Formats: sequence, structure tokens, C-alpha cells
Amino acid sequence: MSTNTNTLSELTRPAQYLGFSLAGETYAIELLRIREIIECVPITRVPGMPSSVLGVINLRGRVVPVVDLAVKMGLGPRPITRWTCFVIVEAMMDGERTSLGLLADSVSEVLDLAPDDVEPPPAFGTRTPVDYLRGMGRQEQRFILLLDLDRMLSAEELLGLVGTAAGGGV
Repeated sequence: MSTNTNTLSELTRPAQYLGFSLAGETYAIELLRIREIIECVPITRVPGMPSSVLGVINLRGRVVPVVDLAVKMGLGPRPITRWTCFVIVEAMMDGERTSLGLLADSVSEVLDLAPDDVEPPPAFGTRTPVDYLRGMGRQEQRFILLLDLDRMLSAEELLGLVGTAAGGGV
């Protein structure tokens, strides 16, 4: 019986998300996927990468590819400001953790969203492709677009990023 209670409490427990701004919209990523947030540092361009891949950065001696989410979602490139930062996330590739930097206009807050606060992604009305959304989080009088990193960053693109990062240095 206690197992069922634990399972039920896990289903009703709020999940935490990191909220950030991108092209005038508020987005969020599951906090468990976030490794760290760093200020904008110089990016080394890598020839032959898709336009959404800005290049790579040196993160304490490690090469980390950087993806411009705005370009990836078709919103166009964003200007770098004093609030621009990189959200370093972890993705699993071939059973290994891989770090990726995501360019964000600014980071706002950590959000606690209960399962009842999450709606399915809308079929229309957002500038973000529906395939990239896990859903919409409802908080007070606003909605936050919850990104699905696994869909946004396809396995093929991640393999290309990892292969490029492994082959060159910063």
C-alpha cells in the first residue's frame, strides 16, 4: 500500500522548471536537465554547422556546443545584451552525458508546476513549433511554454555537434 501512496505522491508533486526569456516569450526547461547558467562568453564558430549552432565555448577546459534556440525555432537571431546567458543542459548520447549550451535572452526564475498546472501544447497560436513543446505551464495569469529538449535537439543534430566538438578545440 505504501508503494501506491509513494507513486501517487510522485504524480502529484510539483515539477521544477527554469524560466527564461527568448524573443519576448517566456519558456521553461525541466530543472533536472539544467547543469548551470553562465554569462555570455566568446563563441568559436565552427564551419559547416547548421545556422542554429553558433559554435563552441570553452567551459573550464571542456568544449561545449552552443545552440541558438531562437534560430532553431525560426524566430531569427537575437542580439547579445548584458542579460544574455548560456543555459548549460545535459543530454544523453549513446549512454553518455553530453553538455550543450543554449543561448537565452535572460533567465528569470525557478517555477514549481503541479501536474494540474500543465496543459497540452496548443495546436496553434505560438511562434514555437508545436513539436518542440511539452506543454504550457499555467502560473497565476500567464502561460509558460515548456520546451521538450529531446524533440528540439534531435539525435542526428546532437551527434553532429558532439562529433564536431570532439574533433576540434576552442
